[in-house]
Amino acid sequence: MEKPVMVVGLDESEHSFYALEWTFQHFFSPPENSPFKLVIVNAKPSPSSVVGFAGPSAAEVVTYVDRDLKMIAARVLEKAKEICTSKSIKDAICESVDGDPRNVLCDAVDKYHASVLVVGSHGYGAIKRAVLGSVSDYCAHHAHCSVMIVKRPKMKH
Repeated sequence: MEKPVMVVGLDESEHSFYALEWTFQHFFSPPENSPFKLVIVNAKPSPSSVVGFAGPSAAEVVTYVDRDLKMIAARVLEKAKEICTSKSIKDAICESVDGDPRNVLCDAVDKYHASVLVVGSHGYGAIKRAVLGSVSDYCAHHAHCSVMIVKRPKMKH
């Protein structure tokens, strides 16, 4: 019998990598006894979603932004693979997909027939969340599986 799939959404944020580490600690320790097959997905935004202007030099800027976004995605996946190796997780699928993270993660759930989607919480307040949009909130309402939102504990002063 094949294991159910757990998709973990990953970006370059500390919150995202905390969620990945939390997932390993709670579901992949030890890795050979894990009830899930692991898929790690990074969404690479389009350069046009990052560059907010038009004009004669916009095409040149978009080229540089796209290069930087590709480098960030490559670093995120490389770090994820290193963490998998350090945790002895050998069969994880790691991929970067172009697009809005909300759609990319929900599409990955469908593509892999995932049972669970794990995302980190950036901990934005209501106003910032309303302006920027919340990936975790969108996925909780639109993904065709259970969604686990991992929050980093607040540091006590």
